[in-house]
Amino acid sequence: MASLDDGWADASRLYREGRRARLLLDAAREAAAEAVGCRPDELVFTSSGTQAVHSGAAGVLAGRRRVGHHLIVSAVEHSSVLHAADAHQAAGGTVTQVGVSRSGRVDVSDYAAQLRQDTALACLQSANHEVGTVQPVAEVADVCRAAGVPLLVDAAQSLAWGPVGGDWSVLTASAHKWGGPSGVGLLAVRKGVRFSPQGPADERESGRAPGFENLPAIVAAAASLRAVRAEAAQEAVRLRALTERIRTRVPELVADVEVVGDPERRLPGIVTFSCLYVDGETLLHELDRAGFSVSSGSSCTSSTLTPSHVLKAMGVLSEGNVRVSLPFGAVSEEVERFLEVLPGAVAAVREKLGGPAPATTVHEDSLVVDALGKRCPVPVIELAKVIGDVPVGGTVRVLSDDEAARLDIPAWCEMREQEYVGEEPADQGFAYVVRRVS
Repeated sequence: MASLDDGWADASRLYREGRRARLLLDAAREAAAEAVGCRPDELVFTSSGTQAVHSGAAGVLAGRRRVGHHLIVSAVEHSSVLHAADAHQAAGGTVTQVGVSRSGRVDVSDYAAQLRQDTALACLQSANHEVGTVQPVAEVADVCRAAGVPLLVDAAQSLAWGPVGGDWSVLTASAHKWGGPSGVGLLAVRKGVRFSPQGPADERESGRAPGFENLPAIVAAAASLRAVRAEAAQEAVRLRALTERIRTRVPELVADVEVVGDPERRLPGIVTFSCLYVDGETLLHELDRAGFSVSSGSSCTSSTLTPSHVLKAMGVLSEGNVRVSLPFGAVSEEVERFLEVLPGAVAAVREKLGGPAPATTVHEDSLVVDALGKRCPVPVIELAKVIGDVPVGGTVRVLSDDEAARLDIPAWCEMREQEYVGEEPADQGFAYVVRRVS
């Protein structure tokens, strides 16, 4: 309220109203810096978390251009980081993506192996936005520091739960992720990190975030971060119990489900699972009608019809993917109601997708399933229908031009304990070869 009453003036001016605005801005900066774990003069406010990422990456890459043009990112970074990497590569830089385990976590030794003499910047999220897996930031920061490479940490998903540990160099975050207002991001750059702001010079926010500060939103962002931090420890225990209940009960209630993400090293309020033989978009609509607002990384909920890059990097099932995010204050009664509704919603979607028997061509101990032109999850459904029609040791070739099939057919094989032989070029799309084991 004070920022609305007294924060309308330009905080860079010396008249009385400007000084009042400056006091509010400085207080917000100090509160945010305390939460981040940096000095107030190392932190600036941006217009979004995305702008913080883009400005932070571009500034460090430009500041260290004499060192080289090599950038390292993990394969499961937020799209804002990957877009920054694409822009860097388009401008002539080189980018290395570090893979992750099936739980979505990078291996420190794998990350360290990518560091080179010409590496200008390394990026690693503190925790994944889709599956909740927490990354070994402190350990990666140590190896980066030893190699003289700054580490940029996207902490948007985790900052509400506590400061990011380790000797990181640059940190970004977004206020809406902890329940603050949208349109406010944080960019912290440690002293000593070579940083060259890109774009036209601006006298505001140390030249790193141009434009007039949205003071009411900035003050609200700092106040909300302080508020959630005060309750974070207690709330984390409560939400972990609720998400653990979802992780445990969903496979018991619904057949053919894969719960993804690290079972232990994860954020308190996120749980993600994928259901075989389910169209993700249809399932989300079913749950929405029941009063549950959930998200998905399935390709069938995307306008690009490509599966989530996070699920793809993990090598897990993408079809029928559901991401549940429990906000601060979520109650156990709602979780129980979700668990009551989910089995019926999944069954209804599976019944809708039953469809006619797939077209098959028999070649002795092999079958060819023509799923061309059919989208997730139909190719996997048709594979499941015919796998029992070949003898043990026989093969099924699924012809598909759906990008999701490249991810979902191998994931189906692992879930159903069948052998995925590989993919072969076909006249249209690819032939995905599966050998029956049992």
